[in-house]
Amino acid sequence: MTSKLVPSDPAKVMVIREVVPRTITTFSVPFWRFGRIKIGGRGTVVRMQNGSLAVFSPVALTDDVKRKVSEMGEVKYITALDAEHHIFLGPWHAAYPNAKVLGPEGLPEKRAKQKNEDVPFSYIFSQSKPLTSIDADFDAEFEYEFVYAHQNKELVFNHKSTKTLIQADLIFNYPPTEQFSKTGVSATSGILTKIFGALTNTRGNGQKRLIWWGISSGDRMGYAKSVERIDKWDFERIIPCHGDVVETGGKGIFQKIMEWHLNLAKKSS
Repeated sequence: MTSKLVPSDPAKVMVIREVVPRTITTFSVPFWRFGRIKIGGRGTVVRMQNGSLAVFSPVALTDDVKRKVSEMGEVKYITALDAEHHIFLGPWHAAYPNAKVLGPEGLPEKRAKQKNEDVPFSYIFSQSKPLTSIDADFDAEFEYEFVYAHQNKELVFNHKSTKTLIQADLIFNYPPTEQFSKTGVSATSGILTKIFGALTNTRGNGQKRLIWWGISSGDRMGYAKSVERIDKWDFERIIPCHGDVVETGGKGIFQKIMEWHLNLAKKSS
């Protein structure tokens, strides 16, 4: 199934971009949900102040990626941002075996069931045993929230010095223009992609409704409380795994999409 989701030769279609010079680099690739819907994929690498690298939602580890990573520093952290974004954890751990691996509860069991590569997790985010610290260096650079009420068990990070929210499926920013820019095909073509795009852009209210009535419906209050905590962070940029990077005004977009959840959290406090 993976062959239907990701490109067979990712090096030819990957866009490597320094979003923040010398600090944040993204690796954007085509990605098809269910093998048919164009949503794009993106990995993010943050160079911390001590020179260590934190990798989020790793994509295919091509020679170009390895080269860029080696220019940036030493990989110390590799994070699967949710229960779905773990396809390339194995190759990244094999290449950087000393890195600490982070992920949400349930992912180690899922990988074992799928017979994926054996990857030892250093930190598991859990609803019953909340993680309050990774280590001093990591905690100095990032704020983080485990959105356990999201159906994919989302991990959301804020790189404080650059005011950059890094996340997987919490917010989409359709269309995935950058991610399909090297494919020679339109990022918006296809009826299923158009329908999905109507629900995952940040312009209208489609995504707000999708999250309220669908994604958070299993535990809407738990979701709202997580969103409320994220809203207290100071961020302007949003780097999603699916869709284009929101370069400015990200906090306002977040508040618009999560308006109903923020109101719900406010009423309960």
